Amino acid sequence: MELRRVVVTGLGALTPIGNTLPAYWDSLAKGVSGCAQIAGFDASKFKTTIACELKGFNPLDHFDRKELKKHDAFSQYALVAVQEAMIDAGLLDAKINLDRAGVIWGSGIGGIGTFWAEADNYFHGDGTPRFNPFFIPKMISDIASGHISMRYGYRGPNYTTVSACSSSTHALADAFNLIRLGKADLFISGGSEAAITPPGVGGFSAMQALSSRNDDPQHASRPFDRDRDGFVMGEGAGALILEELGHAKARGAKIYAELVGTGMTADAHHLTAPHPEGAGASEVMRLAIEEAGVKPADIDYINVHGTSTPLGDVAELKAIEKVFGEHATKVSISSTKSMTGHLLGAAGAIEALACIMAIQKGIIPPTINLEHRDEAINPDLQLTPNVAAKRDVNYALSNTFGFGGHNASVVFKKFN
Repeated sequence: MELRRVVVTGLGALTPIGNTLPAYWDSLAKGVSGCAQIAGFDASKFKTTIACELKGFNPLDHFDRKELKKHDAFSQYALVAVQEAMIDAGLLDAKINLDRAGVIWGSGIGGIGTFWAEADNYFHGDGTPRFNPFFIPKMISDIASGHISMRYGYRGPNYTTVSACSSSTHALADAFNLIRLGKADLFISGGSEAAITPPGVGGFSAMQALSSRNDDPQHASRPFDRDRDGFVMGEGAGALILEELGHAKARGAKIYAELVGTGMTADAHHLTAPHPEGAGASEVMRLAIEEAGVKPADIDYINVHGTSTPLGDVAELKAIEKVFGEHATKVSISSTKSMTGHLLGAAGAIEALACIMAIQKGIIPPTINLEHRDEAINPDLQLTPNVAAKRDVNYALSNTFGFGGHNASVVFKKFN
C-alpha cells in the first residue's frame, strides 16, 4: 500500500503574544515575552503570581452570551483558532466530502476552570447540590473537538488526545497517520489549554514546577539559562489544517509545508521528571526523522520542548547530541516557550506553527532571556540566544514531552 502525502493548508493561533497567526509570528520573530502578573484571578497569596495569559481577548467578540454558556475557556480558544485556520485554508465555503473530514484535537487538562467554578459554588453554599447542567459538557477534555466538528459539519473521525504536554503533537501525529492510510482526506487538528486558574497555578506550584521570579516576569521563562527556576504557564490554542496532497491540489489550496514524519515514545522512568540521559527523547526524534526519510544532518531547525526547568532542558539537549552527533552543533535550536510560556497540551500545536513559519520566512525565532548558559550545556550548541537568526529551513523538527513520560515529535518539510 502506497502511503499518501500530508500537507498543511491552514493555520490559526491564539497565544499570549498574539491573538492571530500574523501577530503571533511577529512577536516570535521580535523576541517578545508574554509573561506578566496574573490578571485573571487574585494570585497575590500564591507562591507564583505570574503567567503568560492571553491579552486583549474578549470572548464576546466571538460568541453571543447564550452560546458562551456552553463553552469552557479551552473550547472558546479552540474555536477561535480553528476559525482563523479554516478561513486561511479557504474551507468555509469549500465543497468537500464531510464524511472524510475530521477533527483530532489535543488538551492536557480540559475544562479545569469550569470544574473549579462548580466546586467553588458547591463548597461555599449550604451543602445542597447545585450544579450547572452544562458542567460536564463544558469540562470534559473531548468537548472542544466535538464543538469543532458540529460547527463545521465534519463527520469523519473525531476525538481528543490527552497526553499532558504532548497532547496536541499526538493529535497531529494521529491525523497524519489517518490521512496517510486513506481513512480521511482532511483534519482540523491542534490543541488548546486554559489552565491559568487557582487550581492550575496552585497545583503546579505545589510540585515546585513553576518559576517564582515574580518581581521580574518578563525574564522568568529562561530555557537553558543558569538561573532558570521552573516553567511559566501559558494559555491559548493553535490550529492546523492537515490535508491529503491530491485533495489540497484539487481544490486549489495554498500549501504551507508538508508533514513528513512523526515519532511517539515513552520514558517509562518517572512520574514527572525526564529520563536524565534523554532516552525516550532521543528515540522519539530518531523515529520522526526516520519516518521523514531523511538523516539527522538534513534537519535545519529544532523547536525544542525547552520548558525552562533545571532537569528537562539539559536532558533534551543531551538527547539531541546523541541523535545528531556532529550535526548537533550545526542545527539551529530554540525554545519559543521563553516567549509564550508553556501552553501544556496546546504547546505542540503553537510550536508546530512556529516551525512552519520558520520554514516559510527563513527565520529562526530566538530563545530569549538566555543570559548565562548553564555550564552543563555544550557551549557549541546553537541555541539562538535572544535575537532571531536568518536561515533557510528545509526541515524543521518539533519536540513535546509530557508528565507521565509521554514523548512526541513531528517533522515538517518545505513543500516543493
